[in-house]
Amino acid sequence: MRKTVAASIKTGMVLLLASTATAAIAFAEPTTFPEGTATPSQTCGECHKAIYREFAFGFGGDIHYKPTTIPQKEGEAILMPAGVSATATAHAFAGTEQYPIHAREAEEEGKSCNVCHYPEPFAVPDINIAEMTKPKGRPKAKEAAGITCASCHLTPEGKIRGPYSVNAPHETVADPAIQTSAMCAYCHSMGKRIAGKQTQTFLEWREDFNKPGLGRQQCQDCHMPRTMRKVAENFDNPERAVARHLWTGGRSQQRLASALSMAISQPEADKPAITLHVINVGAGHSVPTGSNRRAIYLNVVVTDKKGKAVANKEWMFAPSYGNRPDDRKFLEEDKKRPDAVAASQADAQGPHEANIRAGEERILPWAPELKPGEYTVKARLIYDLNRYNARSFNEDQTEINSTTLTIKVKKG
Repeated sequence: MRKTVAASIKTGMVLLLASTATAAIAFAEPTTFPEGTATPSQTCGECHKAIYREFAFGFGGDIHYKPTTIPQKEGEAILMPAGVSATATAHAFAGTEQYPIHAREAEEEGKSCNVCHYPEPFAVPDINIAEMTKPKGRPKAKEAAGITCASCHLTPEGKIRGPYSVNAPHETVADPAIQTSAMCAYCHSMGKRIAGKQTQTFLEWREDFNKPGLGRQQCQDCHMPRTMRKVAENFDNPERAVARHLWTGGRSQQRLASALSMAISQPEADKPAITLHVINVGAGHSVPTGSNRRAIYLNVVVTDKKGKAVANKEWMFAPSYGNRPDDRKFLEEDKKRPDAVAASQADAQGPHEANIRAGEERILPWAPELKPGEYTVKARLIYDLNRYNARSFNEDQTEINSTTLTIKVKKG
C-alpha cells in the first residue's frame, strides 16, 4: 500500500544504504497526497524546514502585515487572526486574511474566492496563452488550508514538481516551468490584457516587460531570490540554487522602494510651473498591480522660506475595477450590476491616474500659484493597501520614496 502524508513522511523511509559514505536514502511505497492541495504546509515543513520557515514566518524578509478597514465598517480595523504570524507571506495567510473574508460577504454575497486562494492541482499554462482562464477551485469544505505548498507543487497526476529531480519519499518530476512566470499566471492574471485594469500582473509582465525586451527576469527572480542550500535538510540531495519562499510585495518596504523612482524639475527658470516625474525603474509589471484596492499617492507640498505650506496637490495611481477607467458618471449603471458594491466603490472615487506600466516615465505638470520668492517643493510617494478606506487611515500605508527641489519665482 502507498504511504500517505497523514502517516508522516518519515514512515516512507527505509534504511540508509551502507555501500557509500553518502548513500542515497531508499524509500518504501511513495507517499501520496489524499487531501490534494489542501494538504497542510506544516506536513511539508517536516522535511523542508528552511522553506517552511520562510513561507509561514517570512524569515529573512521584511514582510509585515498591516491592518486595514472595509468601507462598510469605516474605522474598524481588520486584524490578522490570532495564531498567524504578522510577518507571514501573503501565500501563507491567503485562507485566513480577514479582509477578503469580510469583503466577499459585503461585495460578493458570500461568494468564495476559491480559485486563486484555494485551487485544485493544475498544469502550468502556456506562457503565451492569449486569454487567462482559471483553474478549478477546491470544494468549500477544503478552503481552510488556503494556499499551501501543494497548491504550487502538486501536479494533477499527484507528483511533486520542482526545478530538480530529487531523492524523496514522494514521486517527483523536474519541471522547468516552475521557474518561469507562467507558474504565477493563473492566480495573478485574469482574462485578456487590458492596460490599466486590475488582476493583470502576469499579463503586464509578459506584454510590457518581457516581450519588449525590458528585461529577462521572471517573477521568481525578484519575488523569490535564490540561495544555495538543500531543498530538504534530512535527505541526500546536493546543495543547489533554491528560491527563497518569501514573495515580497506590497507589504515589503524593500520591494516597494525598489519599484518607483521620481524627480522634480522646474522647466522654466523663475517660473512657478514644475514637472513631476514618476518612473517605474524596478518592477517588471505595473505599479500598483493586482487588486484595484491598491493605490500609490503622489503627495506634493510647497513650503516658503519660513516652512509654511503655501500649495499642495495629490495624484492617485491605481488599477481600474473593470475594462474602462473608474468614473463617477457610471454610478447609476453600477446599481444594476451583480457586483454593484465593488463596482460602485471604484466609480464613486472617480477618475484617477492609471497605474504606471513597466519601464514607464509618467510626467505630471503642475503650476501652483506662487508669489515671488524662494520655495521648497517636497514630493512623496505613498503606497496604500486599500484606497477605499478613509484617506486619513494610514495604518495600511507605506511611504516608499521622497525627493525635494528648491525653486525661485520672480515677477513676470
